[in-house]
Amino acid sequence: MSSGELGAFLRAHRALVTPAQVALAPGHGRRVPGLRREEVALLAGVSVDYYVRLEQGRERHPSVQVLDALSGVLLLDDDARLHLYRLADVAPLPAVDTSPERVDPDLLRLMEAWPDNPALVLGRSYDVLAGNRLGAALFAPLTHSGNLLLNVFLDPAARTFYADWSRAAVNTVAGFRLQHGARPGDPRARHLVRHLTQQSPDFARIWARQEARGKSAEEKTFLHPGVGRVTLRMQTLDVRSAPGQQLVVYLAEPGSSDSDALRLLGSLAAERDQAQELPEH
Repeated sequence: MSSGELGAFLRAHRALVTPAQVALAPGHGRRVPGLRREEVALLAGVSVDYYVRLEQGRERHPSVQVLDALSGVLLLDDDARLHLYRLADVAPLPAVDTSPERVDPDLLRLMEAWPDNPALVLGRSYDVLAGNRLGAALFAPLTHSGNLLLNVFLDPAARTFYADWSRAAVNTVAGFRLQHGARPGDPRARHLVRHLTQQSPDFARIWARQEARGKSAEEKTFLHPGVGRVTLRMQTLDVRSAPGQQLVVYLAEPGSSDSDALRLLGSLAAERDQAQELPEH
């Protein structure tokens, strides 16, 4: 990581913590939205000068004890804490792998065995490496590229495809940052950050928030042009055979209108595939 990323992370998260959250009196004449540097230093048990050097990038290798203390003061969750450790070069990082990503054939067969569950495999930089028939049909409205991050920010259709686009955008960036933090030297990820920072003010704004959070079980609502509104539960699993890859699976409530919508979507996808396989006359 660059010398400025640790400081940027600390500043962004310091601004999110109010004095009341850490049992401090608000005081008068406060000019910052969150904690002052002096308050963070006091609560973490370090000198103000040392903490200032951390934020300014002049000190890049705090000890585990200091990182633990800062994580507690800044109220970091497990994902954000892990990202902080990576920024400080404390957590071990895997070697940079620039070889083309491939999906395990057994995983592909497993996904195809789920006719009622849309499923995708995301790569280290959120490239969509594979999807079963229903997964491809669900995300068919996004046609900008084969990368989830690019589609969210650069495909105009994404603004109406996601019922809550802002939430989807924030969560996608937070998940991507956590992935990028695990492999900061990945040229593909670096290219995406540079490209999107130049092309999307929304991405640049959200990226500056320094949120690092893995994909978790959550509910998402899509506005699909073929089947209408559909709300699904999302589960994300790490692919052990290919570190950095993630299997994303969507589930509908049994017997619900959302389940009916997925069934209709599957039928439409099957009909389309059959039509494409018919010989020309």
